[in-house]
Amino acid sequence: MNRSLERLPNEPVDRFTKPFTQFLRIEATAGAVLLLCALLALVLSNSSWSTSFLAVWDLQAGFRLDGFEFSRSLKHWINDGLMTLFFFVVALELKREMVLGELRNPRMAALSIAAALGGMVVPAGLFLLLEGGGKGAHGWGIVMATDTAFVIGCLAVLGSRVPQSLRLFLLSLAIFDDIGAIVVIAIGYGGALDWAALGVAGLGLAVVAGIARLGVRSFQIYFAIGGAIWLALDASGIHPTLAGLVLGLMTPAHSWVSDNRLRAILNRVVAYPPGNRWSGDTTDRRDLRRASIASREALSPIERLEIILHPWVAFTIMPLFALANAGLAISPEDIGGTLGVAIFAGFVFGKPIGVVAFSCLAVSFRFAVRPPELPWSVLAAGALLTGIGFTMALFIGELAFDSSLLNSAKLGILGASATSAACGLLALAWLTSPARR
Repeated sequence: MNRSLERLPNEPVDRFTKPFTQFLRIEATAGAVLLLCALLALVLSNSSWSTSFLAVWDLQAGFRLDGFEFSRSLKHWINDGLMTLFFFVVALELKREMVLGELRNPRMAALSIAAALGGMVVPAGLFLLLEGGGKGAHGWGIVMATDTAFVIGCLAVLGSRVPQSLRLFLLSLAIFDDIGAIVVIAIGYGGALDWAALGVAGLGLAVVAGIARLGVRSFQIYFAIGGAIWLALDASGIHPTLAGLVLGLMTPAHSWVSDNRLRAILNRVVAYPPGNRWSGDTTDRRDLRRASIASREALSPIERLEIILHPWVAFTIMPLFALANAGLAISPEDIGGTLGVAIFAGFVFGKPIGVVAFSCLAVSFRFAVRPPELPWSVLAAGALLTGIGFTMALFIGELAFDSSLLNSAKLGILGASATSAACGLLALAWLTSPARR
């Protein structure tokens, strides 16, 4: 039998797209691209092109329909629009891990939840202790979230020396952190509530749940309704990125077509003898179309959406976010202020202390279980990396501060992220060195 017939036919473009697709799936690459875009934004915002570079993100874009105009700046579209897809993918990954992955074990998930809770409460408390009476007290939410891409990228630097259990722990912790940050944004950094718009958003979510129960599986329909929910939340005073979180958690985690049904449908098509029988309205063609649908629906909606969206989020949306938000013109008066110090302390000290302390408490009270292959020393070293708060910290900083405080906040965020990355990498490299093992 010709083995080449078992594969899809090749096209010339495949010699480029297949290696590139495999390249995109490496999470560490996403962290590297994000870092390069952040550095580029810093360089451009402190160069002779700084005025033009920073002005680009204030350009207005939108649409007008029968007298109704909806216009926002490019930065707004990136931060509130495209970042909704980021939170959607975060929610998909969280649900997949909790339904299909290792976090199905409630006590295993409890360890990450407790660590994430400690990594939010302790740094926020430390921040308020240092800045509570200052002008920047409203930025308490900045120090609560961990940047997933940078953390996974740092772990990739050490390769197989890092225990897989630590990767899972930090990944799930960062996802829970992001979920908590979205809730904080929706509650602490929204505007006055418009209950009518909020009711429309709730109705949209009810429609999504209803048509899902009826068996509607068209992604286009769900994305259209999701867009309406986003607009309603944007008008309601709640941050619209919450739509991505809720819709991601509502996405089904199980496939529609079982393995046995898929095999039976495909066997029916394979049973046909070779020949030109796939044209016209025939039983043969209907069987082929049924096999095509079954092959697609054998993957759960969560898996299919992650396959489609994850590369776009990691290599388009996140770099755009870094370019739009990481730029700042560094001036001497922004260095050494209490706001930057409070942010730095919250990330570098508060984050790891909170993660380790709450993890110990959860294990001690038997709410959670620590994997035996993950010693406390390695967990503590990995906790240092949770002080990398780049993406979500910048996101909340843009919501919390005006231009008078934003640069000081950004300096604190960037300094804390660089310090946390260096300390975490050095500690993990020492603990996992061949000599110590």
